[in-house]
Amino acid sequence: MAPKTPKKATKRTAKRATQRTVRQSLKKARAGKAASVKGARQREAADRKADAGALPQWTPAEVEEAFRRFQAAMPAPETELEHVDPYTLLIAVVLSAQATDAGVNKATPALFAAADTPAKMVALGEAKVRDYIKTIGLYRTKAKNVIALSKKLVEEHGGAVPPSREALEALPGVGRKTANVVLNVAFGESTIAVDTHIFRVGNRTGLAPGKTPFEVEQKLNEVVPDKYKRYAHHWLILHGRYTCVARRPLCEKCLIADICKWPAKTIPQ
Repeated sequence: MAPKTPKKATKRTAKRATQRTVRQSLKKARAGKAASVKGARQREAADRKADAGALPQWTPAEVEEAFRRFQAAMPAPETELEHVDPYTLLIAVVLSAQATDAGVNKATPALFAAADTPAKMVALGEAKVRDYIKTIGLYRTKAKNVIALSKKLVEEHGGAVPPSREALEALPGVGRKTANVVLNVAFGESTIAVDTHIFRVGNRTGLAPGKTPFEVEQKLNEVVPDKYKRYAHHWLILHGRYTCVARRPLCEKCLIADICKWPAKTIPQ
């Protein structure tokens, strides 16, 4: 009967194997090798697997490397929503729900020229707000919320946007995602707002799997190093918007393709 391997030796062997895997992964990552993408059927199967949370976990070293690259490519990214202060940012984010930033940016210059403070917005009135934003989806409900939240800002906050999650989420039309964007962009907090793009990236790459946006947000807050959290929200949104797109991700242009766990991409050896 063969002698049993001591438990300590087994753990050391496993640890060394893991370290080798990480070193090899990071070596490929830093080489920046382009990826190719498999066919539509394989992509769909890969997305189903990712949505089920069945992809391998990222190591802390891999997360660090991914965000190091994002930072190197774009040190201080900004929101693409046009705004000039916390109030116009808040309105733009509220209008962007289930709409594109580009679509919002087409409507807001004229709106903000007419009313760029809560008091002016209330004076403008719901009907005129509707006219300014009628090209944006759900514009009737959004116009109603814009007037209601502006009125509340005047009555309860002296016309200023409060730097508090609780106060922001108490405003009509403002949920957790909107509050996170405002806290991050306007007040410099290290919040991560999970929209459809970040939700997709978190699950597809295996970086932060979750069944809900809140679960993905919690996972990102857990794994993203503190030094990267200030801009993590922006890097991931831009990555999902322009590279890790819904139908056919552009893995061949991806900064982190060789770290990503999505099984429908192929890295050349």
